[in-house]
Amino acid sequence: MDWKSLIATVAPWIGTALGGPLGGMAVTAAADALGLSEKTETALKTALSGASPADLLAIKQADQAFQAKMQELGFQNIKDMESIAAADRDSARNREIKTGDSATPRVLAGIVTVGFFGMLALLLFNGLPPAANEAALLMLGGLNSAFALVLGYYFGSTAGSLAKSKLLAQAAPPEQK
Repeated sequence: MDWKSLIATVAPWIGTALGGPLGGMAVTAAADALGLSEKTETALKTALSGASPADLLAIKQADQAFQAKMQELGFQNIKDMESIAAADRDSARNREIKTGDSATPRVLAGIVTVGFFGMLALLLFNGLPPAANEAALLMLGGLNSAFALVLGYYFGSTAGSLAKSKLLAQAAPPEQK
């Protein structure tokens, strides 16, 4: 089980917020619960790889506090938070449809793909550079995440939703009775 699935299981409010615009607040809540000084997804992932039952209980308690805070902000249930992320994705899709800007995503996807596999090849054939091994691993991690997003965009639900949106835009409106 990956760390995001673990959080979503133990702390559904925090887990739901991780995937949307409230992700920073969710990471901070979980990191605070574990007593982490660094409030990043990487630090959280590392801490959760060896989480004890006490750590999971602390995250569950943080989820309850996070739920109360979200309800104060007007999110009465988890579906309200999910709707923000869905609206954000829908807005991006609609922008691409309206502008017809298909070159930019392709160019960026190409750069990320070449960068990811180029960095992998460099590290495989030359090993980690002693003077900058942390920087190289950080770059590879960032490119790995970006490459996963590229695959999701072109082959995941985003691609299907974009195709559906284009078909709906081209379809004749239903006849009024």
